[in-house]
Amino acid sequence: MAFFPSSLFKTTDPTPGPRTRVLMVCMGNICRSPTAEAVLRRKLEAAGLADLIEVDSAGTHAYHVGSPPDERAQEIAARRGYEMKHLRARKVLPQDFDRFDLLLAMDWDNLALLEENCPTDPHTRRKLKRLTEFMPARSPHASVQTVPDPYYGGPAGFEFVLDLVEDACDGLVEHLRQVVASVASPP
Repeated sequence: MAFFPSSLFKTTDPTPGPRTRVLMVCMGNICRSPTAEAVLRRKLEAAGLADLIEVDSAGTHAYHVGSPPDERAQEIAARRGYEMKHLRARKVLPQDFDRFDLLLAMDWDNLALLEENCPTDPHTRRKLKRLTEFMPARSPHASVQTVPDPYYGGPAGFEFVLDLVEDACDGLVEHLRQVVASVASPP
């Protein structure tokens, strides 16, 4: 699992609320990234970190702006207790590169698109990662490098996406717990 220094994260936010912001990114923001948003939100709540970390999702393309998540993704997620129907697709905006502390792409293509549109300063570019970089070594999916797009497949693809996202978010929550702890008690 990749760990990133807490210096990448904003620690002095003049407004009350979350200090760390995470953006999940896929192509259209109707399957993988809203699934990842819903999963991370619930895992952060369970870990007691929901008030310290903001989560959102967006797409690299504007195909589905304003649309709810794919019904198949919602159905599979609902079976595991994740609520997604309130989410609406949006496109990644230029200000997202500054606003968010981590922009987590679901695959190599969307990571490349983020890199292409990202400001060139090294600090901002270090925010761009794949969600699967946080996959715990103990996960049965530890060797999986991307979250595949299930859009053109059947229910099994959406189940697999949810399996991958749940495992990667477990690792991400552990990482964020360490970031929050390091911000709360600097060296």
